[in-house]
Amino acid sequence: MDNSTTLLLVGHGSRNQEGNKEIQRFAADWRQRHPDWRIEVCFIEHADVLLTEGMDRAAKNARRVLVIPFILNAAGHVKMELPAALNAARLSHPKVEFLVTRHLGMGREILAVLQGQLDRLMKALDMPDPRTTGVILLGRGSSDAGANGELAKMARWIFEDNEHELVDLAFTSITWPRLETVVQRQSRLGMTQVCIVPVYLFTGVLMERIKSQVERLKVQYPGIAFALGTHFGFDKGIFDLLDAKVAGHELPEGGLLECDGCKYRAAAEAEHLHDHSHTATGAAHGHEHEHHHHDSIHPHVPA
Repeated sequence: MDNSTTLLLVGHGSRNQEGNKEIQRFAADWRQRHPDWRIEVCFIEHADVLLTEGMDRAAKNARRVLVIPFILNAAGHVKMELPAALNAARLSHPKVEFLVTRHLGMGREILAVLQGQLDRLMKALDMPDPRTTGVILLGRGSSDAGANGELAKMARWIFEDNEHELVDLAFTSITWPRLETVVQRQSRLGMTQVCIVPVYLFTGVLMERIKSQVERLKVQYPGIAFALGTHFGFDKGIFDLLDAKVAGHELPEGGLLECDGCKYRAAAEAEHLHDHSHTATGAAHGHEHEHHHHDSIHPHVPA
């Protein structure tokens, strides 16, 4: 990669600043792997450096900016605020080429990371019978059905690659089922161990909530042995996946961020995209929200 290109990692951002600090530490580790690369970081919300400032920093003294959504699933923010910020940056820096990769997504690389988490949890439980050991993939949750479906795909792949009779998914917020509901179901079906695999890159408010929930579940279900995984952003597989994106080795699903340059997104912005103080992409001011994406917005499909 030449010196005229800047890589811009775009994190979601967390109210728990420790999560944002972890992304900064990840970027520092990634720079150590590639000392000749120029790597900048910004966030969509809940951080000091947001999209507009991040784009401006990345464009300084650069001919090209490669924007990498450092996010597992493309829900409302990735499909709406990020493309809007890209459009604004292209207008503000007409001599700079802004390119964007897909978000990390739920492909074989992430599956390998999740499988590694599950293997460690099984060892922590002294390798019980998988037929009596339930697995729960625990994601953030979204109002975007496609994003939730990506987690369901991971649950199916984990099921097919292992011998566990129950591989379920649960969500920490926005949608259902929640963790306690799935644990209750697995208990009724005879599971004597439960492995909980959080599908989170970094820590944050919700990761702290998960730890508290599991402590309560241990009291509620004394006959079940629980093993809780952790966020996995520093896994070698995540660095390798980003390296592949920079090299242009995208997954077969496509190389473009959904909704970048999509006519349906442009038509939907007036109704769904609000500039609430934490994203500041230059759109109309509106109320606080967690996700604005609705199923009526059609993702852009590259020709």
